[in-house]
Amino acid sequence: MSPRWNWDFENRKEPARGTPQSSAGQRARRAQVRRRRSAAVLVIVVALAVIVAVASGSGHPRVILRAHTRVGVRRAKPLPPPVPENDQDATVASVLAYTPFVKDGSARKREIALTFDDGPGPYTPEVLSVLEHFHVHATFFEIGEMLRYFSSSTLRELKDGDVIGDHTETHPEMARLSAHDQREELFEQIARIELLGGPRPVLFRPPYGSYDATTMRELHKLHLLMVLWSVDTDDYLQPGVSVIVQRALAGAHPGAIILMHDAGGTRTQTIAALPTIIRDLRARGYRLVTVPQLLRDDPPPPGQALPSNLSGD
Repeated sequence: MSPRWNWDFENRKEPARGTPQSSAGQRARRAQVRRRRSAAVLVIVVALAVIVAVASGSGHPRVILRAHTRVGVRRAKPLPPPVPENDQDATVASVLAYTPFVKDGSARKREIALTFDDGPGPYTPEVLSVLEHFHVHATFFEIGEMLRYFSSSTLRELKDGDVIGDHTETHPEMARLSAHDQREELFEQIARIELLGGPRPVLFRPPYGSYDATTMRELHKLHLLMVLWSVDTDDYLQPGVSVIVQRALAGAHPGAIILMHDAGGTRTQTIAALPTIIRDLRARGYRLVTVPQLLRDDPPPPGQALPSNLSGD
């Protein structure tokens, strides 16, 4: 049997008078009891102080409230992105007031948003290393179930000031699901990000570009803005480093949203192409920003027609 802490050590009786134990031994035993009692009190005081400090310093009380009700993902202290969370929410809310989706900005400023889908995954740390080297912030549309294995990359993204969007829990074709299942796919990913300590996602990208009227209704209920793209590098097909670079640069324009992937397969070509893409875009005078930053600086024009389901269904 494993040893257990003896919580009643203070109540052990002293030996009866007349026993062989000397008075000096009794004094030593009493001193030992006092030392143990003081140590126990100190441990309790320190523990209480830690609990109070954590409770008073939490910036996301909703995370604590839901910690025991949703999936068990390790929490971390939230880290603010370059555009503060409240500014992101306000920016997205202002865009949602007149459109349920975006695919680029208004082209008034030379800003471009780099976005990555399907992570986090085993190649995400290398993507982040490139972005960190060039001091670039990006937007990552993440799959909830991948956080079970690669949440450390998401924490790194938050620390770097990147933005996390909803890419569903399991990456299904949304247009093929019921309203209930679509809602669960959206909500479960949100819960995982919140439990990890990140801000609640306010952006959504549909896997495979698949969505329907039901999707739009569920997004409206959850106050999620659907983010499509204006440049698709098709890097997930691994067409070659030079092809990925050429596609990203050929489609570049003010307000562009470029689609790439940091997971969902081997991403060595994307990692190799990324430095050239960043250098060449900057050489053309573009500033690389997150989607919320792009929306704040260069919001899309009203009246855009919602594209049809991009998955081909």
